[in-house]
Amino acid sequence: MCIAAAAIVDGAMAYTIRPARTSDVPVIRKLIDSNVESGRLLSKATVTLYEDVQEFCVAELSADATAGGCGALHVMWEDLAEIRTVAVHGSCQGLGLGHRLVEALLDRARDTGVSRVFVLTFAVDFFGRHGFQAISGTPVAAEVYRELLSSYDEGVAEFLDLERVKPNTLGNTRMLLRL
Repeated sequence: MCIAAAAIVDGAMAYTIRPARTSDVPVIRKLIDSNVESGRLLSKATVTLYEDVQEFCVAELSADATAGGCGALHVMWEDLAEIRTVAVHGSCQGLGLGHRLVEALLDRARDTGVSRVFVLTFAVDFFGRHGFQAISGTPVAAEVYRELLSSYDEGVAEFLDLERVKPNTLGNTRMLLRL
């Protein structure tokens, strides 16, 4: 579960980290869209967000019950998951929501039984503070790699560093955390 008690940062904002609901998808869509132009996030089809809503956690602001941030945990293999689509609304940045979201997603990974978590990111320092370390290559055995090639998920294609997704991954750092 990704439920964390309400937090107050600098006495100014209370929020709760909770599993996303279908009613959160329009806000998640806006959070993603606000990060696409900068290249921090890739756009996703809205239908994909609804299909994957159970992977998301949101930081719900207590003041108005809206999502001030989001993030997802996508299980890729028996021991491997990816944290993806971490985004925080501009008015909430610097308040710790992103860190709390990552902590909740890591807790979810532990609860799921995953022992390694991967990110493909520009935010190297941010994820480094959570213990992620830069890696090169794809950290799976050859037989797992072959199995993952069957996935339709674009994020898995990015993880595998397939040629067709290279423009999406240029400049990103591959990072891994062992739980």
